[in-house]
Amino acid sequence: MKQTVTAKTVEEAKAKLSAEFGVPELEITFTVLEEPKKGLFGMKGEAKVEGEYTKPLTKADIAASYVSDIMVAMGYVKPTITITETEEGAVLDLSGEGVDGIIGRRGETIDSLQYLASLACNKQDKEFYRITLDCDGFRARRKVQLEELARKMAEKAKRTGRTMSLEPMNPYERRIIHAAVSEVEGCTSRSVGEDPYRKVLISSTERRPYSGGNRRYNNSRNDRGGNNRNGGYRKQGNRRREDFKARSLDISSSFEKDYKKPKPEDDMGSTGLYSKIEF
Repeated sequence: MKQTVTAKTVEEAKAKLSAEFGVPELEITFTVLEEPKKGLFGMKGEAKVEGEYTKPLTKADIAASYVSDIMVAMGYVKPTITITETEEGAVLDLSGEGVDGIIGRRGETIDSLQYLASLACNKQDKEFYRITLDCDGFRARRKVQLEELARKMAEKAKRTGRTMSLEPMNPYERRIIHAAVSEVEGCTSRSVGEDPYRKVLISSTERRPYSGGNRRYNNSRNDRGGNNRNGGYRKQGNRRREDFKARSLDISSSFEKDYKKPKPEDDMGSTGLYSKIEF
């Protein structure tokens, strides 16, 4: 961006350019085109100064440029990218002819491109800037699908008493699962494993009633204990049987016990779309 102004002195012209660009003079490149000339009765004429200011690229701009270049190199038409600023970063919405092909199976391709774009824009400094790529409303549709899946698996865990294991997911999708399960009474969820194979386990927190064990086995025990060889019954006396109480059983398999504790990224108190990328 270039602009030329005139003023009585060069210093006044520079200050005027700084005010018009809205940035300090140190960020502007000045070129003095004309200077006031000394005359018999003082300075004659005005100073003419050209100022050039190049607005520095934001991290969102860097990410958008990176995504555009990659997609063109992959054979796609150059996409139109709409940038929406958020509290922790920006959402880049891709549009254009045929660009929805970048989504891939269950969003795997667009997630990979999102990860690379985050690396590209965050390599300049240590302050993390979250980049989210979206295309043709994919993120909203995927969120609805994951919420339905989470509720379905939570109800199945309550009905069967078994721990339900979901397929590996990225941190953003795991958060959606955790949030949906937290709304189902009597169910809990946790993440296990290491990325990219980290997944969610959904379990019931309700204790299932004791079924009484194997009926055939119990009947055979009663026959052996109550009948004698002569077909009679042995006296039990006044001894009372204690009511049997089912013990709380740990249904976790050794495979589940060997998993590490959940990572901070799966804490439901955290906010945002994606967890911070560690370099």
